[in-house]
Amino acid sequence: MALMTGAQYIESLRKLNTRVYMFGEKVDNWVDHPMIRPSINCVAMTYELAHDPQYEDLMTATSNITGKKINRFGHLHQSTDDLRKKVKMLRLLGQKTASCFQRCVGMDAFNSVFSTTFETDEKYGTHYHDNFVKYLTYIQENDLVVDGAMTDPKGDRGLSPSQQSDPDVFVHIVEKREDGIVVKGAKAHQTGSINSHEHLIMPTMAMKEADKAYAVSFAIPSDAEGLYMIYGRQSCDTRKLEENADVDLGNQKFGGQEALVVFDNVFIPNDRIFLCEEYEFAGMMVERFAGYHRQSYGGCKVGVGDVVIGAAALASEYNGANKASHIKDKLIEMTHLNETLYACGMACSCEGCPTKAGNYQIDLLLANVCKQNVTRFPYEIVRLAEDIAGGLMVTMPSEKDFKSDVVVGKEGETIGEICNKYFAGRADVPTEDRMRVLRFLENICLGSSAVGYRTESMHGAGSPQAQRIMIARQGNIEGKKGLVKDIAGIK
Repeated sequence: MALMTGAQYIESLRKLNTRVYMFGEKVDNWVDHPMIRPSINCVAMTYELAHDPQYEDLMTATSNITGKKINRFGHLHQSTDDLRKKVKMLRLLGQKTASCFQRCVGMDAFNSVFSTTFETDEKYGTHYHDNFVKYLTYIQENDLVVDGAMTDPKGDRGLSPSQQSDPDVFVHIVEKREDGIVVKGAKAHQTGSINSHEHLIMPTMAMKEADKAYAVSFAIPSDAEGLYMIYGRQSCDTRKLEENADVDLGNQKFGGQEALVVFDNVFIPNDRIFLCEEYEFAGMMVERFAGYHRQSYGGCKVGVGDVVIGAAALASEYNGANKASHIKDKLIEMTHLNETLYACGMACSCEGCPTKAGNYQIDLLLANVCKQNVTRFPYEIVRLAEDIAGGLMVTMPSEKDFKSDVVVGKEGETIGEICNKYFAGRADVPTEDRMRVLRFLENICLGSSAVGYRTESMHGAGSPQAQRIMIARQGNIEGKKGLVKDIAGIK
């Protein structure tokens, strides 16, 4: 099955024995849990659009491994055109879901592990690259979702992995056997981990020899023995548990997801190991994954930004303020910032180049500039959206109040009638429509969709300082000084 449908994807999750915990208890039917299902719907969209002829060119590709048609999320980039199509695909999905669709972390991991294993084998004569090609073939042929897992809990940030008082705050090898290894630890903030069939684990930072037990990369099924996940809650998440919840949810169908993935002495067979103590290649894998994932934000965050801008414009119409010059100017500024992010995502793609392994890598400097802008511009876009929407976005009564038939007025008015009267905007716009767009903005700016936009824009794919470190490395200040010397005649 080269291309699953959205419905087939959801059914495939039911066949897994994934262990999920939430609010201190095990969740047996996590596929249909109201707090988790919106994030599953997001992933399902990556499958549905692959069957739409209108989006086939963006959503699918021809595998360089098998020659078959596959979902682009399982593809190894073969050109700068592939890199550009990736960004366009992510923008499209952001527009369709207004949230995080979670599947790009696996795609970015595929491309970084593919090239890093090639160079590791080149130096050590290992078989990691062959292992990975066979693994990716399996993923492509079954159209599986893979959680690209890099971030460890880290413990004391001032200490290296081997110096931690608790060694488990970084995933590490606890036993080496003839047939594989045993690992222990956890990966934190894992996007879409519960919704994934598999996990592709990578080290979280550059390592030294003392840290070699932590220089490990491997793949593992979501329902492997000893692996379990603890769901990360989000602002306003329990609204989804309310009976007949609708308007108050904002983005009712779609949402993001993060979880803590725990490895409790998990066995990894040899053919699923892609790095094992070759510590000098940990940094390469991290740098390449980070570059690809920072490129991703020039697509997905822009797509969500398109929806934020549209919601702000709609709110201004429903408020009767859309003709005001300052509203028009704010929408222009939001568009300018959003398109600047897209320009960065496209630029680092256009300047991509082949790796030794043959797949294409983005321009690392421009990818980090892209993500540095993502840590800033969405916050300004959200600020302007909240400005346009007005304070009612965060002060309105509940949906139940708007529908209440409890009489409170002296003339027999119900709570619902009072709310609909006093929270109306333009006379030709139903109060409920106004409430819907304001709740939507609340959700995307502050609530459970914020994990796919505002806050994740800051810390996803690395904190702002991580990008600044890479910009310093890639910025070639010495070369720029040389330009001055040549022009100024300095010997």
